[in-house]
Amino acid sequence: MNENIYGEFRPALEFTLKDIEERINRYCEEELNASGIELVEHISARIKDEESMVEKCIRRDLKPCPYSALRDLTDAVGLRIVCGFIDDVYTNVKKIKEFEGCEVIAEKDYIKNVKPNGYRSYHMILSVEEPWADVDGNFPGHFYVEIQLRTIAMDSWAALEHQLKYKKNISNTDIIVAELKRCADEMASTDISMQTIRDLLNEQD
Repeated sequence: MNENIYGEFRPALEFTLKDIEERINRYCEEELNASGIELVEHISARIKDEESMVEKCIRRDLKPCPYSALRDLTDAVGLRIVCGFIDDVYTNVKKIKEFEGCEVIAEKDYIKNVKPNGYRSYHMILSVEEPWADVDGNFPGHFYVEIQLRTIAMDSWAALEHQLKYKKNISNTDIIVAELKRCADEMASTDISMQTIRDLLNEQD
């Protein structure tokens, strides 16, 4: 069971992932044709590795089974949307909220409400209706999708922070944490400056 924690629902997860990614690509193409603005630099999409999902269930004191993975937890399907500018993050959020058959069940704005360590990103969890039976036996079913939206600078910082977080035998942790926070603030300042430059250029159109 642990080797196939998603069981018979794996195809539905793959369908859901493809569906949401295609919807995002569709509105991005429409926006590019209408305004010349690229709302997304790139998208990383994945179904959570089954071994990782089993480990997470156990860590949360949940039985490692499809119900735990697909109903108690919400990150089996995940997308990370990386944007060029801060405003584009919020434009994407607005467009995603307009998706038919999708309900935002949770969202956290870590761009306006920065984490103490400097982490910035916008998180959303969607409940998406799809033409597949879900783990509750509903048809059409509902499947969770976790989406993170951030700028290129935010994404670069988060990748670095993630790498360092899992290094072992670090003796100067306090210094590293302080430097990471300083870098996060400097990169955020650059994001704001880049947004200001784009706004000024758009005013000349």
